[in-house]
Order: sequence, then C-alpha cells, then structure tokens
Amino acid sequence: MAESQKLLLRVYIAPDIAHKMTLSTRPSTVEELITVIKEKFRPRLDFDFNLQYEDPDFGGQLCFLTDISELPEKAVLKVHRSETDAGSASTSDTEILPYAPERLQSWPDVFPVPQFSYDVEHSLNGGNMAYQNSGKFLKLTKGQKHDILENMAKAMHSFKAYPSDKEVAKAAEALISKHPCLTEPGSQCGWYGWKTSLKFKMGNFRTKLSRSGCEEVAVNSGKRSKNNPESESPHSNIKRARRAEVNYLPNFPKGESAESLEQQRLQIVEEVSKTERSLGLIERLMQSTFALRRKQIVVDNPSQAVKEFLEKWPALRLESQIAAEFHRITNISLKNKFYAELDNHTPRLIAVYRQKAARTGKAAEALRSICSAYDLTDHYDINNRRTVALRALPVYFREDDSVFFKMWNTEELDEPDIADSAVALVSMVNGESSSTVQFDPAGIAIVLEGDIVLRDISRLADAFLLMFGLIYALHLNYPKELTHTFNFIQKVLLGLDDSKPLTPRLLSLKNELLIKE
Repeated sequence: MAESQKLLLRVYIAPDIAHKMTLSTRPSTVEELITVIKEKFRPRLDFDFNLQYEDPDFGGQLCFLTDISELPEKAVLKVHRSETDAGSASTSDTEILPYAPERLQSWPDVFPVPQFSYDVEHSLNGGNMAYQNSGKFLKLTKGQKHDILENMAKAMHSFKAYPSDKEVAKAAEALISKHPCLTEPGSQCGWYGWKTSLKFKMGNFRTKLSRSGCEEVAVNSGKRSKNNPESESPHSNIKRARRAEVNYLPNFPKGESAESLEQQRLQIVEEVSKTERSLGLIERLMQSTFALRRKQIVVDNPSQAVKEFLEKWPALRLESQIAAEFHRITNISLKNKFYAELDNHTPRLIAVYRQKAARTGKAAEALRSICSAYDLTDHYDINNRRTVALRALPVYFREDDSVFFKMWNTEELDEPDIADSAVALVSMVNGESSSTVQFDPAGIAIVLEGDIVLRDISRLADAFLLMFGLIYALHLNYPKELTHTFNFIQKVLLGLDDSKPLTPRLLSLKNELLIKE
C-alpha cells in the first residue's frame, strides 16, 4: 500500500539551505506532510507554506504538490511561502472571505504627518518659506486649523484609538517639524498648544466614531452623564489597549453578524475534533472570527474561565493558531521576533548572569546553581543557551519563580499537582531530579488556571513563547510574581512598547545588554 512506503526527502527550507529527511511511512495527506516538516524544522518554518517537488515526468521541473500520491519515494521538496494566510493548498466547500485587520502598524517612532486639504497645504508651503526667510509665523484661519486637527486625529487613530500623552506629544512635535511656520512662539517647546488641541480633537473624534458604531470606542460610551447619573465614572474601567495591542477590539467583518460568526465558530469546533484536520480551513475561519473572540473575551465575559473559553475556541490549543492569534493582535510574528531577539541577547545575558553570580546573596547563589548546570551541557547547542537565558531571567530580577516553574516526576504521579497554579510551566522528568533547571526534560506543559492547556513541549524557549502568546490571545494578566520577566519579554525581546517607562530593574538590564565590549 502507498501509505506504508518509506520516503527519502531532500527539503529546501530556504533557497540555499537543504536538509535530508527520512519518513518511515508516507503521510496520508499533503497537509500532514506540511505539519511534519513544520515540526521538524521549527522555529525556522513558523509561517504558512505550500510544497513544490521536482516532477520526474517533466524532467525535474518544479510542480506544486496537491496529491500526496504524486510524490516519489525519493524526492526533492521546496518550501514555497504562501502569498496569503490560507495555510495550505486544500480547498473547502465553504468559501470564507478574507478578513483584513483594521490596523497593520503600532505607533511609529516618527509620526507621519498626513496630507491636508489643497488650500491648507498651499498656505503651509508659503508659510514655511516665509518662516525660513524671515522667521515669520503663519496665522491660521479657524477653518484651516480645523482641517489640520481633523486630519491629524484621523492619522493618530489609524495607529491607536487612545494614544498616550507621550504619543500625542510626538504627533504635535512631528507637525511642527514638518511645518515650522506653525511653531508657537509663546511655548517653550513650540508645540505645547498643538498637543492640547490634538488631545481635545481626539476626544471629539472618538465621540463621532462611537456614535457611528466603532466597537473599540463605543464600548466605553454610556458612562456617567446628566442622562445617566448612576453609571460609572467616565474615566474608570476604560477598555483599551494596554500592552501595545494593534487590533484590540475590531469591528465584525463587513457583512458578518454575531450569528453568522457563531456558525463559523461551531465549524471550527467540528473541524478541530476531526482526526484529519484541514489546517487551512481552520486558519481562515479563525481569521474571520477574530473580532467575535475579542468581543467575547474583552467585553462580554472578561472573567470567563480559560478552560470554558478554550472549549468554545479549541483551535487556540494548536501551536500554529496561538502564533497566528498573537499576530492578529499585535501584527508581529511571535516566533520570528522572539527567537531573533533572544538569540541576539543570549551571549550578553549569560555574561551578565555570571557577573551577578560572582557576588553574594540569595539571587547570586541561585544564579551560580543555574550557571553550574549550564556548564555541564553543550554550549554550542542553541537550545541550551536559550534555556539558561530564560530560566535565569526571573532569578536575576529577584522574582519568586517557585510557583511558575514546577517539576513533575512522571514515575511517581500520573498527573502534576497544579490545582493552585494560575500560570505555570511544568517540566516532566522521569525520576528524581535535584537540578533547578531542566535542559532536556521529557516534556513541558503549560498550565493556566489549574488546567493543562498544552503539553509535550520539548524546549523551555518554545514553552515560554507559547505561554506569552496565550496570555495575549486570552487577554490574561502577567503573573504578579514575574512582572519584570514578562515585561522584559514584551518590551525588550518583542519590542511591544506600551508607552510606559521601563522600571529601574528593566532599564538597568537593557542598558547592560546594549553595552558593546
């Protein structure tokens, strides 16, 4: 039978990088083969792709692999990155329209000043020339200032509905930089009045959007007023992005309703329960139902138990969908960004750990223990370096990680003791282990609210990455005991700036990492 054939493959995961791969049995579908290749070469292949193979019937010319039976027993495969988020070459009887996120970018370092109306631009060009020649400031009419503020508010909203004071200041500064004739002579910085005007204009702009049904601002309407004196304060319990989420609470896709998206949710549940899942169909359905999930978890029932929510959305137990959901929320590739920055900082992190381990105190003693265990491993193994970098991070910050990192002796207990674990990573070991860090565990499980969400994760770095993705996907708070550790991952490794200043501990470590020796 074809299914019992052995496959010898040469897989090109990049144009100039090929790996030999042997499979004892032929996968039953192309999707299954793609999954096997993804697992084999992760994290390099954390994106959606199709496969091409050299077809012997056409002199070795490349053809897309759509039927697993067409693949020779000895074949050359080439990974071909998908142009869309379809995730596989399979099709479905149900046509799911692509869902375009409302925002594609977080707040930029340099704010892009928009184009204003023709007459305003004409006045600004003349004003800038006059300012350059004689230092004369431009006096705007009421209509011209309204046009500038309106367009600036639209541009600001394209990045964030609730910009911080610092971000509004950046926008005002950018406006004056591009159009120096608008500088305020009575302001020390030259743009303070513009900043105040922009803040008021953003408030008015949000009011208009709320009345039009924009979900991310409408959710905060109906606060205390003359007509609603019993409602909560307008400045309390504001639902807005707090961890640099780009798409925090999007509207439903055009033409969709809560009822139609609920039908798609049920389709996801059915597809995930199948033995042979269509990962492409799951991806498309999860993409189109993203707004429904965010509404349920942010607005409708934010205190819902994780286990109940995952029963409704079982695809969020799939590693691929955890990364995809993180991308939908932040527009950042979780695996690519996480591993690139971690690997970049790991040598310096280890050096900093050793420096602190040479001192006295409990933290130094714990770091010495971790570094000693690392010294017994292969330093050329990137997974060992990643493990020590992450495992020692909370120790360096002097945080209590005893509740977060747990050990599970599988020879003594069938299930780990996690009843009181809100957030934890449980390393599975076969027998007693006195080491505080496991470089080669039998597996790692992710625990949320006393429930094992994922298990059999092979590496600590993978477990950390998936844990972080789940916290964003499920709208959870960081563990209180490890606030510095998770903020380091968010702000330093992933570059998700929430406009809040770094704490002294985080800033100190970041400065240490940026020192060139």
